Amino acid sequence: MTRSTHAEPETLLRLQDLTVTFGQPGTSQTAAVRGLHLSIAPGERVALVGESGSGKTATALAILGLIPEAQLAGQVCWCGEDLLQAEPSRLRGIRGAEIAMVFQEPMTALNPLLTVGQQVAEVLETHEGLTTEAAMARAGDLIERVGVDAAGHALGAYPHQLSGGQRQRVLIAMALACRPKLLIADEPTTALDVTLKQQVLDLLLELQQETGMAILMITHDLPMVRRFAQRVAVMQAGEIVETNTTAALFGQPQHAYTRQLLAAEPTRLVESARKGPIILEVRQFQALYPVSGGWFRTQYKSVVNGVSFVGTEGETLGIVGESGSGKTTLGLSLLRLSSAKSKGQIRLDGHDLLGLDSRSLRGLRKSFQVVFQDPYSALSPRRTVLQILEEGLRLHFPQLDAAGRRLRCERALEEVGLTGEALGRYPHAFSGGQRQRIAIARALIVEPKLVLLDEPTSALDLSIQKQILGLLVDLQRSRGLTYVLISHDLSVMRAMAHRVLVMRHGNIVEFGHTEHVLQSPRQPYTQSLLDAAFPTERLGQLVA
Repeated sequence: MTRSTHAEPETLLRLQDLTVTFGQPGTSQTAAVRGLHLSIAPGERVALVGESGSGKTATALAILGLIPEAQLAGQVCWCGEDLLQAEPSRLRGIRGAEIAMVFQEPMTALNPLLTVGQQVAEVLETHEGLTTEAAMARAGDLIERVGVDAAGHALGAYPHQLSGGQRQRVLIAMALACRPKLLIADEPTTALDVTLKQQVLDLLLELQQETGMAILMITHDLPMVRRFAQRVAVMQAGEIVETNTTAALFGQPQHAYTRQLLAAEPTRLVESARKGPIILEVRQFQALYPVSGGWFRTQYKSVVNGVSFVGTEGETLGIVGESGSGKTTLGLSLLRLSSAKSKGQIRLDGHDLLGLDSRSLRGLRKSFQVVFQDPYSALSPRRTVLQILEEGLRLHFPQLDAAGRRLRCERALEEVGLTGEALGRYPHAFSGGQRQRIAIARALIVEPKLVLLDEPTSALDLSIQKQILGLLVDLQRSRGLTYVLISHDLSVMRAMAHRVLVMRHGNIVEFGHTEHVLQSPRQPYTQSLLDAAFPTERLGQLVA
């Protein structure tokens, strides 16, 4: 382990030889965390980084005693008290009041059956003994303080009625309700677009300066770490392999694994756009959703406003924009997968998609496929990999017998870097990166001409992300595929897209070659996206 040489500050939390083991004694056991040492000083911002499965989240949950199925050893010293020896009642008193946690996915962290106000108020009633009326009043102040628009309305809203950014702010309000000394933030911005991510980081910095709390940030987002943390601990296979100040670690990483992580940030993988035959043509396309209805007429809201563009064979066309910009609706509409009412024209390989009936559309679907954002939910847990892959073959290649289908499935897996041994296994037996490879194989096995990539790497850590991006580019070159890439990650867009269109409020505000848009954006909105995605000191380097 590589340790820094600077003097260790006063300690708020100290993890001493912490070990987290899963499995019952006397049976096969797995150590998720082994002999971990980490300290956090009052008011300090520390980032814990590493790939998926490195033990980051297990470490955070162990601090608060939130993994009862695991065996814990070592010490978790909180203000001099070993929490591993504390009574359950003491731990309940600490959680939320002295140490609070913001989880990665707000839709699963928030109770769908309670209003936002009730959930924030519950923390205050539990830890500060406030009456329901007083707690709701404080909850309203907290929700307003964290910048939720129309806080009075949000107080009575349910989680599904708020946007992703608003839900994340509500989680922060809950965590800060009792002014804790330490906030543990577990991937708090992974699912947010670049501007919302920057807003959440700015909010955490502002609240930290106001309250003086310490923050332990758990993430695989290295650019975010660089702009947020004062000190970084790098975790690999359950152990911390390097700890140092942020500037020193990014400037002169000591451990080989740290250098590997830093080298995993996406770099440009494609050449400039080449002119080819037009395969996708969109003219004055508009997508509308019903918002209200009367006795005789339904009212509609336009979320895509008469956009026009073309995509050529063998290129990657990127679509970027904030949440609510209309990019996902546009992408899904290109494949007739959106429930929105559509107007205008979408032509794919000469076919008018909006004019096709359902039967004709079904026969054409093998020409365009999709790879979704989350490989964990995109694959049926009840089907083997063979059943998942051969589903499209049964529909679009009925002439193949069982042996022919299996042979194609084996070849599809080999093409994405897996072996035929995977065919008999279920999705839960694979890592996130392997599942995404299976999802890519499922899309390509029916030999499409166009593939929609909807945030294909946002759920993956950087090193796996780089592998998947490289795989997609190799497949595009070998097959002549056209990609439509939807992403809020401008690093991914820079790596893969030949051309990019920028959307805002349902309109295309900028469209051009990727390097031109990133180097010389014409619109202030595009510049704001770049400023949020890349720290100022690194922008020139990233777009060079």
